[in-house]
Amino acid sequence: MDKGTFIKLLRDAVNGFDKAISTEDGNWLVKGFIDVHKNIYTISTDSKVISKIIELYIFPKILEFAAKNKLEIELAKAQNHYPDITFIDKEGNLFAVDLKSSYRKDATHINGMTLGAFTGYFRERQSSKNVTHPYADYKAHIVLGVIYDTVPNIDERKSYTLEQLDEIVSVIKNFQFFVQEKWQIAIDRPGSGNTKNIGSVCNIGDLTNGNGAFAKLGEEVFNDYWMYYLTSDMARKPNCPSHIILT
Repeated sequence: MDKGTFIKLLRDAVNGFDKAISTEDGNWLVKGFIDVHKNIYTISTDSKVISKIIELYIFPKILEFAAKNKLEIELAKAQNHYPDITFIDKEGNLFAVDLKSSYRKDATHINGMTLGAFTGYFRERQSSKNVTHPYADYKAHIVLGVIYDTVPNIDERKSYTLEQLDEIVSVIKNFQFFVQEKWQIAIDRPGSGNTKNIGSVCNIGDLTNGNGAFAKLGEEVFNDYWMYYLTSDMARKPNCPSHIILT
């Protein structure tokens, strides 16, 4: 299977993911956490918490996609390993899929996403450290993205009983899924603070259409740029190469 075929199959599959995790009016099906006393606690609006629950919730759909297309899957062995999911076709081709999510800041922009490290396995492409398979062995590096709206004024301190389930307001709603190769939605700056992660475009149209900073330049330029990118701290270290890109 070539990467174009795989991406098309995955895009076709995610078209129905929103219906699997939301009500008819677009609200998240997940309402909260429940304890052994049957008390339900509202989910935190923290994006890391929401992201992990979304991943868990769509995982059955991922398994369905793999089974339908006769693909094997391998999950990351640790939280800091890349990618989240490795798909393997019957010829042994590998496809890396990272699950990413972000909330809408307004009708046309999200808060942003990070697209993985630009050091470590990204540069040492035959290395097996912190990666399921060496980076160079993958046919494609793909982002399965989720965009959503947050619901304001959620009281995280409140608890409910099962009888009050219908009263609980979902903390997020209006899901939109997309599938793009990582290089097509990347920008030329890190994604957050001093972390060594590649940033993404924030315009929703650019995300869903793959119109990042390197979209017209190609994957080779993307790889070359980020393999030699240096933060200010990296540039100050001894033996820094002369051909550098500073932030």
